[in-house]
Amino acid sequence: MSDTTPMPTLPRWAEVLDTEACRPRGRLTAQAPLGARTWFRVGGAAELLFQPASAEDLARVLRCLPLEAPVLALGACSNVIVRDGGIDGLVIRLARGFSTITRDGDGLIVGAACLDVTVAEHAAQAGLGGLEFLAGIPGSIGGAVAMNAGAYGSDMATVLDWVEVVTRDGRLLRLPAASLDFSYRHASLPAHAVVVRTRLNAQEAPPAAIRQRIEDIRAAREASQPVRARTGGSTFRNPAPDESERKAWELIDAAGCRGLKVGGAMMSEKHCNFMLNTGNATAGDLERLGETVRQRVHDHTAVLLRWEIRRIGRPVVTGRKEDV
Repeated sequence: MSDTTPMPTLPRWAEVLDTEACRPRGRLTAQAPLGARTWFRVGGAAELLFQPASAEDLARVLRCLPLEAPVLALGACSNVIVRDGGIDGLVIRLARGFSTITRDGDGLIVGAACLDVTVAEHAAQAGLGGLEFLAGIPGSIGGAVAMNAGAYGSDMATVLDWVEVVTRDGRLLRLPAASLDFSYRHASLPAHAVVVRTRLNAQEAPPAAIRQRIEDIRAAREASQPVRARTGGSTFRNPAPDESERKAWELIDAAGCRGLKVGGAMMSEKHCNFMLNTGNATAGDLERLGETVRQRVHDHTAVLLRWEIRRIGRPVVTGRKEDV
């Protein structure tokens, strides 16, 4: 924090951050509203939001915080439901200082806060192919690594060379892609580690051909997904082949859940594996809708869908049975 920026009133577990050795250079905000930062536009506040100035700033803060202090990193919040009661502990959100993209031979070195689509466009300008699929993935590169995001025939496991992370105890590590044990929508990062930078490999290709591929992906998304709505992308993972040969959307459709509503939340008519905030949904509405869909699909097909959207934070107690 700058010398002129007052330190907010800190929770007891974070009071160490008001000491000279631990005071962050980045921004701390107590009770920071998170709803407007999420793609669903719902959710409560972070008990303490930290936007670090650099990887070193982040590492110093994590070294200083007691290990029992709750810590959670959020990216672009494109596939997240922040519950209405907010999030306890320190919420980390990377912004300036983590959004640079530089060419490195046949690849790009990319800050974790960069949006996936921005990386695809930057690669096209540099005449580097193989990263066009990122134009079809909402979110940021840090989150894409953490969940091995993929679409349109490729995924992060295919293009990642290495990732730099800050561990919960404040160490800055560079990990080769081979150490992450990638699987479907999963990467084995150290527990509570924060992705800060990556190297993505690519191949030289004609820029016009790369741009055309990106435009084709955008057109395909526009035609099949409610990309202009308040949504969080795919709600549920596709079942494993031994569970069902049908994709999640096919199971949802077969169970009669296309267009299903709970409060202000609705399963999209256009792509029924997408939940929408129709304008006045709460996080509770969205989560209850998702659980209703899971139950109906299970009753109809005996397949239990698994959430792809992360649900984090505390629900608001309303007197109704809460979804967990």
